[in-house]
Amino acid sequence: MNNANPHKGRASDARPDIIFEETETDLSDFSFLDLPGLIALWCLALIVFLQFFTRYVLNDSLAWTEEIARYVLVIVAYFGAVTVTRKGTHIFLEFFYRYLTPRVGKWLAVFMELLSMVLYGYLAYQAVILAQKTRTKMASVEIPKSLLYWSVAAALAAMALFSLFWLIRKIRLPPEQVLRELEEHSLKEITD
Repeated sequence: MNNANPHKGRASDARPDIIFEETETDLSDFSFLDLPGLIALWCLALIVFLQFFTRYVLNDSLAWTEEIARYVLVIVAYFGAVTVTRKGTHIFLEFFYRYLTPRVGKWLAVFMELLSMVLYGYLAYQAVILAQKTRTKMASVEIPKSLLYWSVAAALAAMALFSLFWLIRKIRLPPEQVLRELEEHSLKEITD
């Protein structure tokens, strides 16, 4: 038995140079249009907590929490996408923009925004058709499933409108400004 290194197999101590600082939360980019997503997120947190509490603490889970949590998660995703579209911060592959001329890069960005807008609009249209055709109710509660599809349709329509806004903005900006904003967006993601 070799006792030469008593610390062998132990994790090293925490780095002493880590400094925790309190920073103020910046709410300047928060809008009332973000409220539906925030409310849905909190509702999801409450439902999942209720599901956990009734299942593991009371040992008698509520039947409706799992199904409702799934549907609210879908709503959180789409309403969150509205916020991301409003801010113009959807993820994208900026690699190609670095090797294109400013003029070609601008028109590629315009084309991608147009494509996004058309896709969101088409999906909103399809969600409306699906909502109109859906007559069933959820399995565990007497709530029509069409409410979920109407929520998704509203979110997709809002995304299409925000994409239209960004499309018009990108068309009006000079090519260098469009590429500068794309570069700032990608650098901001790295530093955050």
